[in-house]
Parts: sequence; C-alpha cells; structure tokens
Amino acid sequence: MYRKFSAHNIFTGQAMLPQGNVLITNASGVVKEIIALKDAGDDIEFFDGLLCPGFVNAHCHLELSHLKGLIPEKTGLVDFVFKIITERHFAEEQILAAIETAENEMLQNGIVAVGDICNNTLTIMQKKKQRLLYHNFIEVSGFVPATAHERFERAKAILSEYQSEEKNVQHSMFNIQCSTLSPHAPYSVSPKLFELINSATANNILTIHNQETEAEEDFIKNKTGDFLRLYQKMGIDISFFTPTGKSSLQSWYPHLNKNQSTILVHNVTTKKEDIEFIKLSPKKSGQATINHQLSTIFFCLCPNANLYITNSLPNVNMLMEKDCNIVIGTDSLASNHQLNILEEIKTLHKNFSDIKLETMLQWATINGAKALQMENVLGSFEKNKKPGVVLIEGIENLQVDKTSTLKRVL
Repeated sequence: MYRKFSAHNIFTGQAMLPQGNVLITNASGVVKEIIALKDAGDDIEFFDGLLCPGFVNAHCHLELSHLKGLIPEKTGLVDFVFKIITERHFAEEQILAAIETAENEMLQNGIVAVGDICNNTLTIMQKKKQRLLYHNFIEVSGFVPATAHERFERAKAILSEYQSEEKNVQHSMFNIQCSTLSPHAPYSVSPKLFELINSATANNILTIHNQETEAEEDFIKNKTGDFLRLYQKMGIDISFFTPTGKSSLQSWYPHLNKNQSTILVHNVTTKKEDIEFIKLSPKKSGQATINHQLSTIFFCLCPNANLYITNSLPNVNMLMEKDCNIVIGTDSLASNHQLNILEEIKTLHKNFSDIKLETMLQWATINGAKALQMENVLGSFEKNKKPGVVLIEGIENLQVDKTSTLKRVL
C-alpha cells in the first residue's frame, strides 16, 4: 500500500521542486521515491501549497511548558533567568500536564524531532510514549568552582535515569532516543565544571546557550554590566571570577576540545571575529588534532524567544556570509507564545526578507536532523527515510507571510 503526494511545490530537504512531481511513501511514511507526475499513475493526493519534510526543533525546554505566559516580555535576560530559577516550582501534576500539552502542540505543528534541555526527569514519562524523536541534553550548571563536583554528579544521575529508560525501549532506525551532558551557559558554568563536562563528552553532541545578550559579553569580558545584579540577587559570591578580556564565545569555546559536535543557541551578539576564532580552533580527538572549520558547529536561531526576552535578534546575514550551519529552535513556552517552527520562519522572513524560504526550510529540516545526528532517518525526502510530511499553505511567490499556516499530513 503506497501513498502519493503532490503539491504546487515540494521541498525535498535540499531543493525546491516545482509542480509536476510526486512524493511516494509506504503506508507508514517511509519514503520510496519522488517521480514525475506523468509516471505516477492514479490515486495521487494533491495539496494546495508546499509539501516539505517534518521540522526539527533544535532547541526546546519542554520541562518549562507550565510557565507559559507567566514571565513578562522584554525585561532582559537577567530578570528572565531569575524568574525561571525562582518561579519554576509547580505541583508535579501541573508540570506533567503542561508537558503533554506542549508535545501535542509540537506534533500538530509538524515537528518530528526535538533537541530538548533537561534539568530533571519530569519529561521522561511523556517521552516514553515515543511520539517524537528526542535528543535529551542534560544541562549542567554551577558557577561557583567549589560546587563543580556536586553539580556534575547530580547531572550524571539525571543522565543515568534517561539512559536507563532508553535501554528499555525497543530501538529501530525510526526510534531514536539519546541523552548527553551539556553546559548551560558561559555565565553559569565554572572552568572546573567545564573541565568535568569536557572529559565526559568526547565525541558527543552537546549544546550551550551562547552570546544571548550584551550583558553576557560585558560580564565575561570585563566583569561589568547587568549580570552583577543577577549574582547579587541570588546571593552568589563571584569574587573568584576574573574577566577574560575576550568575547563570551572566545572565552568558553576552548574548554570543549574533545571533538564534540556543538549546537550554539541564540548567538545574538556573535560577531565575525567569533566565527573566525572557531575556524582557527582545533578540536582534539585522542592524539589527533582536527581543524574542523565549522563542520561540527551548528548555530541555532530562536528569534521569537530573543524578541520575547531582550527584543533583539542575531546577525543572521553575517552567519550566512560566514557559511555557518544554521538550525532553528523554539526555546521554551516560558519565552515564546508557541512551539511552532513556521512561526520562527515567519519572524526570520519579517526581519531578514532577502533570505529565501528554501534556505530557511533547509535550516528547519535537514540541517536540524544533522545537528541531532538523525539525518539517516529525518530531514529530507530520501529513499528509506521516515521524515514526516508537512503542508505549508498560504505561500506567495515562494515566501511565507503572516497568514501562512501549516498542517501535518503524515
């Protein structure tokens, strides 16, 4: 039993095809081929719009879904972080219900895989249902050096619980669950904690919140700015901290040198000099030194969250000019009104109107799949993959506008 799909356009994950092509899958959604309409025979389902593979949400915090609408917009990162830390504690049944609702929203919005940040085990129950594919990034934080071992062991314990659940799952090529440790952010991880994370993540995928605000740059480089207020409010003595005199990225990046593949999230203040720094920084794998030239670095854009928290956006055109691998995330419902990759694409188009829809869809599909190392299964309409099928309606001149909508077809 096969299904045949056609539309005004089909985006394959790599290229935009015009009308006159047909995507063929089996009944469960495994891609067989794309052929010309004239060769496809009968029983073709035609859709008014654009068909593309399911979306990959490269950065989410599913466990914060219960905070939707509770944190004011545009107050800056310091006040946002403080509210997350102090106001995230709800009754467990409320948190679990919000997690389920949020996952339902992602499913409805055509998302097939998620890079999810985890500080606890509360999302395990929902993930066991295997409705979406997840890479769980177990977040490690602790800015005071004296707490490094304690914080690291706590994260390892959470990681062990996720990995135990993964062992109980009957794996197949279409059922990927994986968990790895990841540092939270440069302003919340001490050099000692970076050292412990680095040693434990050789050749792994990890992620880090990078250069989200000028306040982060001010603190790391000069020990000035609004982050001083955050540590004061939290009662953290930072007398031990010596500013680096360098950008945030150039300060934390050398701490991770075990050939990790890294997703950098937000990148609002990332500059050309930071990209050049990455290009010139070797990664060590055993005794071999590899100059990876950005091939294992992915820059995740979460534009709606950036506008929600700091009312600022990254220099996307510069990232493109520097040939960076770009992916798209939603961040959490604490910092976004929805978990919807199409809405992120709309915001990018509104602010960077010269970027082609084809390019942004590549970020949302095959690039995201590569970032989570799921490209053998997801991200493109290639034979034997099961990427899901999404229909985008309301496309004008191969570009989205505020009225564009999507439906999950398969």
